[in-house]
Amino acid sequence: MVVTNHPLASAAGAQMLLAGGNAIDAAVASLFALTVVEPMMVGILGGGLAHIRMADGRHTVLDGLSTAPRRASADMYDCLSDEIGRARDVRDRLNVVGPKAVAVPGALAGWCEALARFGTLPLEEVLQPAIALAERGFIATPYLSNCIAGAAADLARDPGLARLLLPGGERLQPGTRLIQTDYAASLRLIARDGPAALYAGPLGKALADFMAANDGLIDEGDLAAYRVAEREPVRGLYRGYEIVGPPPPASSGVHVVQMLNILEAFDMGGLGFGSADSIHLLAEALKIAFADRAVATADPAFIKVPVDRLIDKAYADERRALIAIDTAKHWTAGLSGESADTTHVTVADSDGNVISTTQTINGIFGACTQIPGTGMIANNYMFNFDPHPGRALSIAPGKRVFTSMAPMMALKQGRLAYALGLPGALRIFPSALQALVNLIDHGMSLQEAVEAPRIWTEGGVLELEEAIPDAVAAELTARGHRIVRSPRIAGGMNAIAFNADGTLTGAACWRADGTPVAMSGGLARAGIGFSTN
Repeated sequence: MVVTNHPLASAAGAQMLLAGGNAIDAAVASLFALTVVEPMMVGILGGGLAHIRMADGRHTVLDGLSTAPRRASADMYDCLSDEIGRARDVRDRLNVVGPKAVAVPGALAGWCEALARFGTLPLEEVLQPAIALAERGFIATPYLSNCIAGAAADLARDPGLARLLLPGGERLQPGTRLIQTDYAASLRLIARDGPAALYAGPLGKALADFMAANDGLIDEGDLAAYRVAEREPVRGLYRGYEIVGPPPPASSGVHVVQMLNILEAFDMGGLGFGSADSIHLLAEALKIAFADRAVATADPAFIKVPVDRLIDKAYADERRALIAIDTAKHWTAGLSGESADTTHVTVADSDGNVISTTQTINGIFGACTQIPGTGMIANNYMFNFDPHPGRALSIAPGKRVFTSMAPMMALKQGRLAYALGLPGALRIFPSALQALVNLIDHGMSLQEAVEAPRIWTEGGVLELEEAIPDAVAAELTARGHRIVRSPRIAGGMNAIAFNADGTLTGAACWRADGTPVAMSGGLARAGIGFSTN
């Protein structure tokens, strides 16, 4: 089963499985294909996390997140505000658009390391679907066209992206074939030279030269020094399920477990999906987690993250005791102490290898900056840092960006039950939490769980997707929640369920171009024939 946020990427992964590859081969092929067909979301100059469960049951997390360049500093931006929701605003949007927004890329290194260590096919073969899509082109979807329209003003500032995506000054229309010749050549270089093409070769030189000429900070030394980090996942227990997710600098594993610990004492199933009580409890758990996250979750090489304390059930008891079922509260941290434009891939093979991986260039089309002659689109990961000095998430040379990515898995009695993930920046792991509650407490099917209406809360505002009834919104308002309606909270989730009979179920939701591709059946056994009678 291969589930990605674009049908052509799912097809690329399926092609690897049909060629005899495993789940990791398929996932990496899908990711490279996504860099072509979802260029607004993911790229080899981005970063991300891969949560891998091997056939023998071992779990590992490969951290290919971006890092701050060595010449970066805590005071490199002129901050404009410290208000909730505006704390990352800096003068001239230098942490959003252009070369100063670009962090050292880790995606290519992470994908190649995953393939080399856990895959079975050569990089050259895994890259073929992406190369073909870039050279021959593909048909733009309405989703891609709408993303171009939303970023048009920033894209127009870059000559290469303007030519590619804004022909004649107008956004690329749905149904138009998009050909990326320069990018195809870059992918061919990677197929020949491996990750060294970027981290010690011509693609890296092109990136460093562009940065030097345009006031960027990344140089060839930053690229040569980049390393993928391998991390042990965070684990917790919820109603008989073991929940497994990535550790810091990812927020998801720690805070999903923390929130489930808080919710475990409530009868979430009995309260009913979408009721005012269940939404209120979800909202309060979210606010508690984000209050703690602000002071405690960052790159563990720079900040001591109290993981054991955050996922301790006794700590959840302390926080839960302060929840009032009839009143919305403002929460501060119980401890001392990003952008919606990402993609996700979930793959399972017939041998028991499973990968759930979330990758991004951060904002829509990243820094809206293309490296001339290469077709590579740069990330704007520097936006994920707090531009104010002296804080857990402040900028420091070599520091990894924190992330809300949530490539999660859930096990029942030691057997894998679910693997899932989604894009959506700060809304990622709260949405993953809601999907797990949908599956475990509300007994939803996989498709229902990923598509169900979501909530999100920040800065005293409780966002509700439009499918949540007005009567429920009115009840929540009476409890003190300030309600805002949202057409979409976070992005397109995709997931795989591992059924008791050995079959797999794949699901992708309406919030992206997601597509499950499944393969079943088997090779004819010796001695079995067919009759035409």
